[in-house]
Amino acid sequence: MSAEAKSASLARRDDFPILRETVNGHPLVYLDNAASSQKPRQVIDAIRRYYEHDNANVHRGIHELSNRATEAYEGARQRVADYLNAGSRDEIIFTRGTTEGLNLVANTWALENLREGDTILLTEMEHHSNLVPWQMLARRIGAQLDFIEITGDDGQLDLQWLDEQLARARLLSLTHVSNTLGSVNPVAEICARARAAGVITVVDAAQSTGHAPVDVQAIGCDFLAFSGHKTCGPTGIGVLYGRRELLEAMPPYQGGGEMIAKVEYRDVTFNVVPHKFEAGTPNVAGAVGLHAALDYLDAIGREAIFKHSQHLAKLACEQLGEIDGIRIFGPSEGRSGVVSFVLPDAHALDLATMADQKGVALRAGHHCNQPLLAKLGVPATARASFYFYNTEAEVDRFIEVLHQVRKLFA
Repeated sequence: MSAEAKSASLARRDDFPILRETVNGHPLVYLDNAASSQKPRQVIDAIRRYYEHDNANVHRGIHELSNRATEAYEGARQRVADYLNAGSRDEIIFTRGTTEGLNLVANTWALENLREGDTILLTEMEHHSNLVPWQMLARRIGAQLDFIEITGDDGQLDLQWLDEQLARARLLSLTHVSNTLGSVNPVAEICARARAAGVITVVDAAQSTGHAPVDVQAIGCDFLAFSGHKTCGPTGIGVLYGRRELLEAMPPYQGGGEMIAKVEYRDVTFNVVPHKFEAGTPNVAGAVGLHAALDYLDAIGREAIFKHSQHLAKLACEQLGEIDGIRIFGPSEGRSGVVSFVLPDAHALDLATMADQKGVALRAGHHCNQPLLAKLGVPATARASFYFYNTEAEVDRFIEVLHQVRKLFA
């Protein structure tokens, strides 16, 4: 393959100023996209324009700047609804990120509806943000946790007992794509089986929403959460989708301004959805940046983005597989752009530290998946995660650096 072909990505890399950086004297090869994606100039410019021309507090303002800010904020809400194919923009709640969205569901719908002895069903591959909130709730109300097991290093869910587990559960919360294994779970099938059993479903879409088509109506979930910073958007902004009839019946998550309709000394009337879940001044600039990010991703095409990331991950796995004694975690076919592995002769943290000296940004550790890694019998893995702006040449550079690091431990 020609050098020109190997350098090709799905986007103009010039759109991403940070990709021109050098690290320790080497061109940056950024392979930590599962932790956070980089931001194109279009997103950076949208945020700057907002602060330079439209910045004000939203809602209830009479002056022009407030009207512009409100239009931008609510326009971003509509953009997210379109992106997810939600039934209405009123089903879109802005949060700080996936973690807050999941905590919101745990502390509103679940706290209001679950009782002592009820079962919350999770999977063994959940990120801590989709495990710890349910642990805290279970301790608080005396609920039980149950887990859909994984089949081993291949990172597949064992669904043979799913119907029996759903028969005992009131709520199921699961990840769409594993941040460690790269597994793409059949969430539409699982949600359909849960719905037939009368079980409420929550989907952690942090690793999928910016990487693949996500349609909440096709998935059939009751709630879905994602983060802006993993979708080429800014940090500090996220989204919780919820079916409107559920949102309307839920109590607010926090109290303060905006989430109220009327306040008296001894009583309060709450605002309508989605505003009753957005207490205080919102992250308007973050919403503006998210809007621009979703426009950017759709201009490329989410299906194309996913296929490109999968292609690079497959290339990486093929070359990693030539190393004797390596353990590669996750499915051999159909994985996302996430590749986690353990070398026989180098600790993951040492590998990532030395790779950084060569300009290659990897992630090493437990990836907020401590129970999963304990089940797999490893304290940490190294992780390379690819996105649409990465190239085949960067895969080659990653493998080259890996071999250079291994020689130091020989």
